[in-house]
Amino acid sequence: MSRIGKILVKVPAGVKVSFQDEQITVEGPKGKLTQKYHPVITFETKGDAIQVDRVNDEKQTRAFHGLYRNLLNNMVIGVSAGFTRSLVITGVGYRAEVQGNILNMNLGFSNEVLVGIPEGLSVVSEPNGKITISGIDKQRVGEFASQLRKLRFPEPYKGKGIRYEDEQIRRKVGKSGVK
Repeated sequence: MSRIGKILVKVPAGVKVSFQDEQITVEGPKGKLTQKYHPVITFETKGDAIQVDRVNDEKQTRAFHGLYRNLLNNMVIGVSAGFTRSLVITGVGYRAEVQGNILNMNLGFSNEVLVGIPEGLSVVSEPNGKITISGIDKQRVGEFASQLRKLRFPEPYKGKGIRYEDEQIRRKVGKSGVK
């Protein structure tokens, strides 16, 4: 039995989960999410929790078991509490500001970098160089944070660039100057 797949998914009050036509639909106070699933996975409601099970023990089915349990859990958490990812911009003159649905960033290039904010996500920029991305879909929040980080990777000598808030940059020493 899958260690992840056998854990029950707790459904908080105010969240509705339905399974129809090989599609999971989760509705909550923050919005609605849908996800298709493979027919070898079955879902059973037990009170305020959902049990995810599988039809057979093939290798691919076992992999789907844990996958769909975690996808369902992320959907339930997303529509009830939401997900956030924080980035920190470090560097002299590096800054970011939100203008409507566009994120305007100065990252040391000759021109400003303009990035469109995807629908369903909200971005908050603070003056100390912190950017907070929030939304109900964990995959989309992480994907957008990753795309922003790719614009200017943190470099190991001075630490300049865009990094995740919980990320540690391994610093390197520069030239020694001794012959």
